[in-house]
Amino acid sequence: MIDKLVRYCTKYMAFGVIVAGFFGILVPSAMKPYAKYIPTLLGIIMFGMGLSLKPEDFRNVFRQPKNVAIGTLLQFIIMPALAYLLVKILGLPPEIAIGVVLVGCCPGGTASNVISYIAHADVALSVSMTMVNTMLAPFVTPLLIWLIAGAWIKISLVSMMISIIKMVLLPLLLGLVCNHFFPRQVEKATKYMPLFSSLVIMLTVLCVVSLSGRTILDNGLVILLAVILHNLGGMALGNLAARRLGMNKAQVRAMTIEVGMQNSGLASTLALMYFTAAGGIAGAIFSVWHNVTGSLYASWCVGHDEDEEAASCVPGDASVRTK
Repeated sequence: MIDKLVRYCTKYMAFGVIVAGFFGILVPSAMKPYAKYIPTLLGIIMFGMGLSLKPEDFRNVFRQPKNVAIGTLLQFIIMPALAYLLVKILGLPPEIAIGVVLVGCCPGGTASNVISYIAHADVALSVSMTMVNTMLAPFVTPLLIWLIAGAWIKISLVSMMISIIKMVLLPLLLGLVCNHFFPRQVEKATKYMPLFSSLVIMLTVLCVVSLSGRTILDNGLVILLAVILHNLGGMALGNLAARRLGMNKAQVRAMTIEVGMQNSGLASTLALMYFTAAGGIAGAIFSVWHNVTGSLYASWCVGHDEDEEAASCVPGDASVRTK
């Protein structure tokens, strides 16, 4: 019963997030008191990510050090640069622009590993990139935010670093330690983490929308446009860069997914902690959108592989048929 519930919630998470958003607009007072718990819940998600990591994942980093390094550079160059360009081109006001910048400066999301698996991508590369980028996030993410937005909004660089260490790095490392010393117990617990992660993302969206419903109604379309262009641009540029660098098909797919999918939960949480609830809107919308585009891309990859396999298995010998 629980396994079915986990599969159901993860499969229809995007729909659940949309419903949560509408509920947040219609009944804003219901969720406002719970916003203060979002950082703690995000920490539990990162703890769950740590529980899922194994020594093999660290060895994979050293098996593909060049590709992991390239992926990290692409992640922290393409998405922040796109965020900056979109903010300027669309002329977004500061309270909304900071949300787009936050999404761009965060590491890749954990959902990318699942999408990579479905898409027949290089899952080991995807996991390695997520892990490395997440561990770098406490130091790289605040610095990027400060470099991009520091001129037009006040940013507490050191304070943000400490918060990300507390919410992301320490829970991740704690999960790793638990997985090392208590593998049997961890194996039982990890199968429930996708369900918990889905519920936390829905709760985050509920809180963000409840606190900034008016802003969404006034600026929702332009924020949606920014999110769509940001995500699709990241995926396209990640794909192009991987091809130009001579990566194989599975690696190109992993790079496409990893660069384009962000830890939008972290972006919304940082907005609630350090800026305004309106700054969390981009992250809330991104939570839905990147799962939709990621799933569509994975479906296309699977279909493409099936077409290639069918073409290579045409019966008969071409030389015989021409005689």
